[in-house]
Amino acid sequence: MSTRTGYVAIVGRPNVGKSTLMNRILGQKLSITSRKPQTTRHQVLGIKTENDIQVVYVDTPGIHKIQEKAINRYMNKAATTAVKDVDLIVLMVDRMRWTDEDEMALQAIKSQRAPVVLVVNKVDFVREKEELLPYLEQLSQKHPFDQIVPVSAKTGHNVDRLEQLIESYMPESHYFFPEDQITDRSSRFLAAELVREKIMRQLGDELPYAMTVEIEEFVHSGSLIEISALILVERPSQKRIVIGEGGYRIKQIGQDARKDMEELFDCKVMLNLWVKVKAGWSDDERALRSLGYDDYSG
Repeated sequence: MSTRTGYVAIVGRPNVGKSTLMNRILGQKLSITSRKPQTTRHQVLGIKTENDIQVVYVDTPGIHKIQEKAINRYMNKAATTAVKDVDLIVLMVDRMRWTDEDEMALQAIKSQRAPVVLVVNKVDFVREKEELLPYLEQLSQKHPFDQIVPVSAKTGHNVDRLEQLIESYMPESHYFFPEDQITDRSSRFLAAELVREKIMRQLGDELPYAMTVEIEEFVHSGSLIEISALILVERPSQKRIVIGEGGYRIKQIGQDARKDMEELFDCKVMLNLWVKVKAGWSDDERALRSLGYDDYSG
C-alpha cells in the first residue's frame, strides 16, 4: 500500500487566522490563538495522518514590518525559513483587504519552488458575496497562484475542499512521523503556550511583546501532571497587571489554562503560576535563546 507524505507551510501577516486554520484541520487545539497580533511566536508542526496520507503543517508567526526588537526579528525569521523545502505553501490573507504586510509575505515566498495556494480567510464576514469574485480576480493578478480558495477557518466553511486540494499535492513517500503523533513539540512547550494564550487573550493590549512563559517544573505521575510556570515580564508595573487586584487576574489565567491543559493531556493538572520581572528579555538574543526562541535558519 503506497503512502503519501509532505510538508505544508502556512504563512501570512499577523492575525489572518493561520493557527485557527491548522487547529480546524487537525480537529483539536494545538496552536494558540487570540485576536492580538503576534500570538504565534514559533514554528509549530501539526501532523495529520489519515487515508494513507500524512500532511505535516507548519504554522508560522505572522510576517510583520516592525523589527525593532530581537523577538520581532526572530518571529519574521521563523516565518520566512519555514517555506524552504516544503511541498506546498499556503499563503493566507484576510477577506477584502490587501496590506503592506500581505505584500511582504508574498515577496518572502516568491523565490520558492513549491506551488502556492492562496487562501482567502474570513469570507463569512463578507456581506456582499458578489464583491468577492472581483476581489479574487484582483488577487490572481498579484502572482501566478496555483489555486485560490476562499474559506472560513473559524466556521470550517470550505476547509474540507482546501484539505483535499492540499492532499493532492503530497508526493508518494513513507510517513515522516508515527501515525498517532500530532506535533513535534513537547508537552512542556504546549503547556507554556497555553498559559501565554490566556494572558494574551486577557491582557494582549497591555502586554503585546513584554511577556513570555517558561515551564520550571513538569512532573507526570500517574493520573496527575504537576506544572510550575514562570511568567516573565519586563517591568514591575506589568507584573502588577498580570497578578491583578487581589490576585484575581492570575487566578483566572491559571483556571483557564488548566482547563485547556486537562483537555489536551487527557488527565488532571495541578498548575502553579509565578510572575517575575526580567528587564529587556525581548531584545536580548541570548535571553531569547535560553527561553527557547531558537534560530530556525538551518
